[in-house]
Amino acid sequence: MTPVVRLRGVGREYQGVVALRDVSLTVERGELVGIVGPSGSGKSTMLNLIGTLDRPTHGEVRIDGHAVRELSDRALSALRASVIGFVFQQFHLAIGVSTVDNVADGLLYAGVGLRQRRRRAAEVLEAVGLGHRLTHRPHELSGGERQRVAIARAVVGRPALLLADEPTGNLDSTSGEAVLGLLRSLNDAGTTVLVITHDQEVAATLPRRVDVRDGRVVRDA
Repeated sequence: MTPVVRLRGVGREYQGVVALRDVSLTVERGELVGIVGPSGSGKSTMLNLIGTLDRPTHGEVRIDGHAVRELSDRALSALRASVIGFVFQQFHLAIGVSTVDNVADGLLYAGVGLRQRRRRAAEVLEAVGLGHRLTHRPHELSGGERQRVAIARAVVGRPALLLADEPTGNLDSTSGEAVLGLLRSLNDAGTTVLVITHDQEVAATLPRRVDVRDGRVVRDA
């Protein structure tokens, strides 16, 4: 079976500054993996490359079998829309928009009609424990609830790969553990999940961790 993520000898430079050096990494379908490292280690660059938000300076990045370097910008956008879900530390929910419509927006580029988008959004919100918050706005939700909405939006399109960038960074410990539990549940249901984090406690709970330092993978255990 084709790996969801395959990096071979990948490097990335920005105006002569090396952010990533000769990184090779394979993530199989159904894995739950932590990409771990301090600020400036290169983990955010890895996120951008794996998420097809950036292209490598050299080496090969394949996502769901597709070679990123060979795809046009339109093809990359289509790949992101169909294969990858993103969860960010800052939630990025639309202010003044209901919970169900924030999640339904995750299907905007999938050619799904409004009624079906809302129906699928309501189903996913029910699955993450927010079926009673469909009409609430972001300011009416707790931090943990807003992160669950962000996760629901990321997975409403049923992506093969979920990238969670510091998903517990803005949460208290109880809410953070609940969000990690939700990510584990999604993984148990078949979604491949990559958690990008600097938090050693979060990393210690994950079945596989890839440590990044100075732009290199220094441990994969």
